[in-house]
Amino acid sequence: MSSIHSGAAPRPSSLIQRIERIGDKLPHPFYLFIYLCAAVMVLSALVAAAGGSVTHPGNGNEVAVRSLLSGEGLVYILSSTVDNFVSFKPLGLVLCMMLAVGLMQEVGLADAAIKASLLNAPRKFVTGTIFLVGIIGNLASDAAFILVPPLAGIVFAATNRNPIVGIAAGFVAVAAGFTANIFIAGTDVLLSGISTEAAAVVRAVEISPAANWYFMLVSVPLLVVAGTLITDKYIEPRFSALHSREGADMGQSYSVSDREKTALKWTLAAAALYLGLFLLVLLPAGSPLRNAEGGLVPSPFLSGIIPVIMGFFILCAVVFGVKSGAIQRADDVPGLMARALKSVGGYIVLVFVIAQFIAWFNWSNLAIFVAVNGAEWLSGLPLPNLVMLALFMVLAGAMNLIVFSGSAQWAIMAPVFIPLFMLLGVEPADTQMAYRIADSTTNIISPTNPYIPMVLALIARYNPEVRFGTFLAMMLPYALLLFGIWGGAFLLYFLLGLPVGPL
Repeated sequence: MSSIHSGAAPRPSSLIQRIERIGDKLPHPFYLFIYLCAAVMVLSALVAAAGGSVTHPGNGNEVAVRSLLSGEGLVYILSSTVDNFVSFKPLGLVLCMMLAVGLMQEVGLADAAIKASLLNAPRKFVTGTIFLVGIIGNLASDAAFILVPPLAGIVFAATNRNPIVGIAAGFVAVAAGFTANIFIAGTDVLLSGISTEAAAVVRAVEISPAANWYFMLVSVPLLVVAGTLITDKYIEPRFSALHSREGADMGQSYSVSDREKTALKWTLAAAALYLGLFLLVLLPAGSPLRNAEGGLVPSPFLSGIIPVIMGFFILCAVVFGVKSGAIQRADDVPGLMARALKSVGGYIVLVFVIAQFIAWFNWSNLAIFVAVNGAEWLSGLPLPNLVMLALFMVLAGAMNLIVFSGSAQWAIMAPVFIPLFMLLGVEPADTQMAYRIADSTTNIISPTNPYIPMVLALIARYNPEVRFGTFLAMMLPYALLLFGIWGGAFLLYFLLGLPVGPL
């Protein structure tokens, strides 16, 4: 097996080596989630037997922990297993996007386009571009998780860099920067609505979707620069010893043939036509794709953006495939799509047990029990506002390891912490911003993140020997450094009394 880089690669630090050794001793993720399911069953029974309950901070109702080892729990497990699996939202999203993205890869469009556009690009701009695209790509919601990491791996390989590091960087760009953007996104609307309801406990105040926009404009370049430096100066040198298996994209030609160049021109024309026609439908004030007020956030356009992206990619793939010769007849298209889906078989197997674990954890009310008790503990500490916000961020990050859904976690934490900080003189927008930073930066190490198995499957294409321990060793420095850099910048911003958004 040949290394991506020439020369001797620096050995990982002793801390990273220890993390790798510990992580590599973990069982296969499939069995890990089976063990977690068993743990949830036992823990729910113990806490329920002890009368564990909390008052839901959102509606004031008493929420008792329910035992999965009870008769009620047994009925739930048996009656919900199939629904938990088929209704697991990321599963449908992954399959839909893989139909389109996989077709692009099968006909060679992805490789040809990236080779033509990035092969001669200055190496120093590649990583920054990946982070910028990953962060802004969150406008497409979870679709960015499917698009950016594999393309980042291809870009790294095309520039003679380690594709495994590229996949990791692409995943970090999307996950750790999930709530940052230069545009107002659906996340802003969702979180601000929860914050407005929570603030009403103290006084009626409207938290607009643009409440964090000023700091978001600062956050995007900050994350791009920080992510680039961490990747290029820390992660890549320490993990350059990771090898790619023979024939896994490393031995292919990176030149673009004349036929591919012609196909790319036709594809570009088709893409321009598609976007032009779509804008003709989207831009008019009375467009059915806009909301009742004529806006785009939220709107049917954003809620239906997945089929829009699918249509775009499939059209481009078909045009390229026909012109390049990869598609000879109409029946080739569904055949290539089916072949593309074979690569997600391992992900589907993992999704089955992941979906059960998350559903059982929520049904038992252990998620609310743990989050509320942790929140109450922190709210009882008499500390300065700056320190309180810092500790709140730590708690929010820790809770994200359990409750991956950002909106669900905020629905639990906001009713406790927004009134608390308002009484201490902290504006709701600042509290919301602190939460967003903690929630985003810990996404990449959250064991309930449903996209981690997908990233591991992508990495396995280049080196099937890379296990979860190595992946964790790569993600942990990103999480800690981005949490510290982004969180530190926010605390300084808060200390200076600067507004995080329009007042």
